[in-house]
Amino acid sequence: MTETACTHLDQIQVTALPEPLAGCEECLKTGGRWVHLRMCLTCGKVGCCDSSPSRHATAHVHESGHPIIRSAETGENWSWCYVDEVAFAAPQVEPGAGA
Repeated sequence: MTETACTHLDQIQVTALPEPLAGCEECLKTGGRWVHLRMCLTCGKVGCCDSSPSRHATAHVHESGHPIIRSAETGENWSWCYVDEVAFAAPQVEPGAGA
């Protein structure tokens, strides 16, 4: 069995979740609601998951071309590449490292 790998790791610019994590940036602007949060690993934008009514994280991928998101949920350590359709462990960053 051949394992598929993400070919977009060079586009990861942001790995640390924002503190405080207020919620989906677009839902907060419009009064919408979200189920789970995802963060773009290229620019750091926080959006809601595909189980949320507005699906802002996926919309951001299509609008920006940024291919990789990570879960912004406590205790979850995964990322997803929309282009390669592959999940992998979220890159880790030391606190205060600035990434």
